[in-house]
Amino acid sequence: MTITTANESDKEIDHSSSYNGAITTYIRNIRMMSNSTTEKYLSRLNNFKNFVAKEYDSRLTINHLIAKIKNVKLDPYDIINGYAAYLQNCNITTSTLKQRVVTLKNFLESSDVDISPRKFKLKVKLRKVVRKKKEALSKEDIIDILNICDNIRLKTYVMLLAASGMRAVEALSIRTKDLDLDSNPAKVFVRGEYTKTKVDRIVFLTEEITRQLKSWLDYKYRTRRVCYQDKQKGKTITEYRTPDKKETDLVFAVYQDKKTPNPDYLYDDLGKSFAKTLDRSGKGNMEDGSLRRRQITLHSFRRFVKTTISDLGYSDFSEWFIGHSGSTYWTKKDSDKAEIFRKVEPYLTFLNIVQLERQGADIQSKVGELEELNESLRNRDKMKDDAIAQLSDQLMALTARMQEIERKQQV
Repeated sequence: MTITTANESDKEIDHSSSYNGAITTYIRNIRMMSNSTTEKYLSRLNNFKNFVAKEYDSRLTINHLIAKIKNVKLDPYDIINGYAAYLQNCNITTSTLKQRVVTLKNFLESSDVDISPRKFKLKVKLRKVVRKKKEALSKEDIIDILNICDNIRLKTYVMLLAASGMRAVEALSIRTKDLDLDSNPAKVFVRGEYTKTKVDRIVFLTEEITRQLKSWLDYKYRTRRVCYQDKQKGKTITEYRTPDKKETDLVFAVYQDKKTPNPDYLYDDLGKSFAKTLDRSGKGNMEDGSLRRRQITLHSFRRFVKTTISDLGYSDFSEWFIGHSGSTYWTKKDSDKAEIFRKVEPYLTFLNIVQLERQGADIQSKVGELEELNESLRNRDKMKDDAIAQLSDQLMALTARMQEIERKQQV
């Protein structure tokens, strides 16, 4: 995935503005939404330009194409159908094909080309997207993946996803100042600019991932030996340097962009490392019918967190925890949310054997207490049964005496 900055996108747009003004206008309007959306739309429309140059005339600009459609010299539905057929040979998924066709449809409509929803449905035939059932990862799968991670950076990132349920880019957007590792429980602030709902939120962190993040930051900002060649003196210089730690540093960035740190730059790097890790662990199988998408992705950890918390009986809490809108927990006190988090924390802990053993001992102790209480209640019930039986015997004896007295009085 190639990432372009806003300035680079402007240059690309301006370069083509003289002969593709419709695209220029459309993309600049889209930029009001977000830069990442702009890049995706621009890439899709550039793909459409390649299609027009290949299938029609290399000299035909997008502006001229739209003019011909408006003059009824070209049928927009034929163009969209032809583009869909062209995309089928591009080795892309059905969902990606559909997204590109919809982007073209929206672009034509924004250029005042009338696209009837009914005619579009009748004339443009697209394959239906097959929604495959995806099972959540098991805890054992996650432990295996964590144990085979070959560097502390990737291991920390994967563990954070598995313990928090954050989206991949949400976790990459975390800055040093967003972490509060000394609170109880520790927590991280997720900026709304990088969430799907565009809402800021707080995510609680387990003791395990808190220690792992501290270890990663200590390693990242460690003093290291640097060697370089001094050409003037003709010898190798060795120095010890300690990186500056800034509040705006992205936690998972190794090299910081001083102006605008961008988490999108990190996604490709860590995504490739994760794919190699899956291959080494024997878990890198592709989805059926796909040559590009694996069965396990970075998003799989999010499904694990949602399923795990829901199975514990906290479905509404799980919606809040992973950042879905609509949960009643958005309005609850932090203390109430923290209390529930402590109950689910052991199930989001993977490699911290000491903590798991301690929590297991606590649970075993509570089980013992409950068994003693249960035995006490049983003994108490037995005493009650004995007392009731004794009272019943006494009542029967009294009844017999009363009957005897009544019989003597009658005589």
